[in-house]
Amino acid sequence: MSRVNLYLDAAERANTRRSYASGIRHFEIEWGGLLPATIDSVARYLADHAESLSLNTLKHRLAALSRWHQDLGFTDPTKAAKIRQVLKGIRAMHPAQEKRAKPLELDILQSLHDWLVDAIAAAAARGDTAVALRHARDRALVLLGFWRGFRSDELCNLRIEFIEIKSGEGITCYLPRSKADRQLEGRTFSCPALSRLCPVEAVENWLALSGLTTGPLFRKIDRWGHLAELGLVSSSVIPVFRRLLSSAGIAEAEAFSSHSLRRGFAQWAGMSGWDIRELMNYVGWSDVKAAMRYLDGVDVGLKARFEAGLDRALPEVAPPVPQLPPVPEVTLTNIEVSIQLSSFNGNRRGAANALSDMLGS
Repeated sequence: MSRVNLYLDAAERANTRRSYASGIRHFEIEWGGLLPATIDSVARYLADHAESLSLNTLKHRLAALSRWHQDLGFTDPTKAAKIRQVLKGIRAMHPAQEKRAKPLELDILQSLHDWLVDAIAAAAARGDTAVALRHARDRALVLLGFWRGFRSDELCNLRIEFIEIKSGEGITCYLPRSKADRQLEGRTFSCPALSRLCPVEAVENWLALSGLTTGPLFRKIDRWGHLAELGLVSSSVIPVFRRLLSSAGIAEAEAFSSHSLRRGFAQWAGMSGWDIRELMNYVGWSDVKAAMRYLDGVDVGLKARFEAGLDRALPEVAPPVPQLPPVPEVTLTNIEVSIQLSSFNGNRRGAANALSDMLGS
């Protein structure tokens, strides 16, 4: 491979190259299309798969075809008006709600964390190093993934030499490349140390137990406790995460994915009063529309605004104070009693007793 091709290859993510190659293979081999393609053949391809593939998948296949034609200098048939109309018709005839991962709410994160802490302690007590290491890794992965709103590929691309930890203060992670970093400029992500569910302490604990000083932060661990040289791949994070949730007794574990960490943090931040621009800058979103997809149903001020509008349009009238029945008048009679006291002696005992009886009655 020439140096030019080497740099051209490095400019594109490996996952993108693989997914585009898969799209071309599906069009050319599985469907039987000819390349270079015509506008009519691309339209027929879309129509034949309109019911079996999602709209997003069809768009991705078009992107793969577009790249193939552009790279080889052919006219791109995917940009034709007819193709846009076919997509519009597919969207109208086959509407589908986008599937989204269930957000990991803070109480579920707390339950999962508590289970992991207990599992690590139990494994260490019985001398099971492999299980203790695996749970320590998973605890660091979950907490850092949640509080930084990382995607699975970002978690898997973290390298120890690009991580700076200040114990009790925070952690800084540098990623040379990520999905959102189209220009490959690299980005630094910071996260503070927390009093509870702390990602900084979890990462420190994982590094101390594993003894790792360089290379991928999160790695596969075999049944004997041996750490792999290579890091986890993003496709492995979902089964690991669901297995953890199921083991911790979390209901509907299959409804969660690695994206649940990112959605969970975004919803927590929204409910905690974060400004949308502040959240976008922290997580790394450049598109407001994309960010708002993570905040569905999070507007804690929505009910208050509705109620305020109701009060202005339909001011609530205070209910009348119930009137108590009138108290019947009672005729009062004044009685005057005159008592004359004199010194007591034995001769007047009978009179004293008589007076006492009269007053007691």
